[in-house]
Amino acid sequence: MELRMLSVNVGQPKQIGMRDGKPLLSAIGKEKISGPIITARALGLDGDAQANLVSHGGVDKAVYAYPSDNWDWWEKKKNFPCYPARFGENLTLAGASEEHVSIGDLFSWGDVVFEISQPRAPCNKFQIYSGRPDIPASMTLSGRCGWYLRVIQEGKAPKNEIMKRILQSDGPNVRETFSAAFNRKTDPVRKAEIASFPALAQAWRVRMYPEKKS
Repeated sequence: MELRMLSVNVGQPKQIGMRDGKPLLSAIGKEKISGPIITARALGLDGDAQANLVSHGGVDKAVYAYPSDNWDWWEKKKNFPCYPARFGENLTLAGASEEHVSIGDLFSWGDVVFEISQPRAPCNKFQIYSGRPDIPASMTLSGRCGWYLRVIQEGKAPKNEIMKRILQSDGPNVRETFSAAFNRKTDPVRKAEIASFPALAQAWRVRMYPEKKS
């Protein structure tokens, strides 16, 4: 599998609204990089940051990718115009959607090697940033969530270079993994299998079984 890189996007925390009378900061508003090359490190792309390090960032959520393959659905079904970085993603890709890639898949991009670690769960900052109160629920119900990548090998990558899958794991695909956390009708045996897959981020296991958090 080869995924075409449509855009590489980074951002710094800035105010996107107010909460409890205080400025609400987020780095969800990202912009395309200007240079031809970007460096990926264990905690993310150079020039990118997070405002809330408790809920965002870390090695399992170093880089967020979103597929343009979902744009047609968003625009036609939800009247939600799409463009690069619309979902706060670092990498805007073309060539696959959530059911085509799996937890544990490895991808190369220049010198960089990524591993898919977990789906993305929409948050209230995404609601504020999108300007549409219905959009997070639409993402949850449709499973058009994108996916997070951990950086297995740091390095530099040309922003226009193809991202190639170099290992296809036998893990659950991203959409099934997302559904396992939010769909109460998920078969409990299958849910347990998904939760036990080694490459799945610990935070997503907790999301699936919050009662086992401790």
